[in-house]
Amino acid sequence: MKLVTPCATKIEINEVAPRDGLQIEARFVPTEEKIRWIDALSTTGLRRIEATSFTSPKAIPNLRDAADVVTGIQGREGVDITVLVPNVKGTERALDCQVDEINLVMSASNSHSLANLRMTPEQSLEQFAAILEVSKDSGVFINASLSTSFGCPFEGEVPEARVLELVEKLIDLGIQGVTLCDTTGMANPAQVKSLCEAALERWPETSFTLHFHNTRGMGLANALAAWQAGITRFDASLGGLGGCPFAPGATGNVCTEDLVHMFEAMGVDTGVDLDALLEVAATLPDLIGHDVPGQVVKAGKSTRRYAMPER
Repeated sequence: MKLVTPCATKIEINEVAPRDGLQIEARFVPTEEKIRWIDALSTTGLRRIEATSFTSPKAIPNLRDAADVVTGIQGREGVDITVLVPNVKGTERALDCQVDEINLVMSASNSHSLANLRMTPEQSLEQFAAILEVSKDSGVFINASLSTSFGCPFEGEVPEARVLELVEKLIDLGIQGVTLCDTTGMANPAQVKSLCEAALERWPETSFTLHFHNTRGMGLANALAAWQAGITRFDASLGGLGGCPFAPGATGNVCTEDLVHMFEAMGVDTGVDLDALLEVAATLPDLIGHDVPGQVVKAGKSTRRYAMPER
């Protein structure tokens, strides 16, 4: 299929299931199984995989094996391993494991920031400055995820101007990439398009990523709106796994294989081998012990054909 739009013909997908997906699962996935799973994902054409989080084991017990996971992964050329870190200590642990990218997290709303991080957005920015100082000579790419960019489960609307104000502060600090996060699936396509256009117009050289949850069934529609606005990087989670333990009502992320299927069907190159990705997605129920929300792994690709019924 040929594109009939001036939008980008190639996008990049960051797989977040090993971190965002596993952090709220009831079952702790053994370290060896996590490593095999991430290694399998790295063969599908994904360019970036968020493998874990260097956070307190008390806060996120499912990711208590962060260092063992990262050091156990089979390195593959062209696949960057990124990790989430909450503070300077986590940054130091991540740097010791020679990760490719560090992802910091803060909230656009004050209430979610206090509930999730026990600090205000302004205090998060102060901590980021200390993290940047620790990592300045490492050569590691530093990304910051801005939670509740499209709405807060406690406060409701987060003004676009507030989000842009915080993006500006992040960039002024020296943050290289910014992820705009729809933490509890409150975004709508018109809102997404407006914020993305505003951000890209003001900071065209900044690497922006969009992170959507499918809580209200609008994940793919929001991703499409972001792409139409000029975004070329997206977070997604295999099988639609995910959710924030500190965000009431949050469900899984937009599903990786469903997102890849949509864009590839439109003629947009994701760089991902969808058949290989579906093979890995099919192993998820056994890995985590329950069914997953992803649709394409169940229905098959839109090119699937069936035999005519007998008459």
